[in-house]
Amino acid sequence: MHNIGHHKIKRDPNAQTDMPTIVHFQIPSDDIERSKKFYNDLFGWKFDKFPSSPSSEPMPEGMEYWMISTVEQQRITNYFEVKSVQEYSAKVEQLGGKVISTKMPVKSMVYFGVCTDTENNGFGIFEADQTAK
Repeated sequence: MHNIGHHKIKRDPNAQTDMPTIVHFQIPSDDIERSKKFYNDLFGWKFDKFPSSPSSEPMPEGMEYWMISTVEQQRITNYFEVKSVQEYSAKVEQLGGKVISTKMPVKSMVYFGVCTDTENNGFGIFEADQTAK
């Protein structure tokens, strides 16, 4: 199964490069119906088989593409490494975001926090620190 769609993102037409974003992901599956049920029951994702068109390349034998609607559902949380969770948490709030989970340690590895941006999209920040406790 694959997600090959995403929301349109407002971009500066004069910009040299676009900000990268996840627009496609693959979920290998031996049993499509079982996978669809799992993700639908877990996240509420909706599935529609992606039709092949006469002008497109034929799909490899045994491969299917599915459109997965994940909008307004639970999302994957991406974590960004920063030099200081405390400093970046303050910046998040200054810029209108929210700190959902303040600086927490993962013993002898990292400190991390969870935030949302101004559009209520969740993300994490972490700083490597072998003395974290």
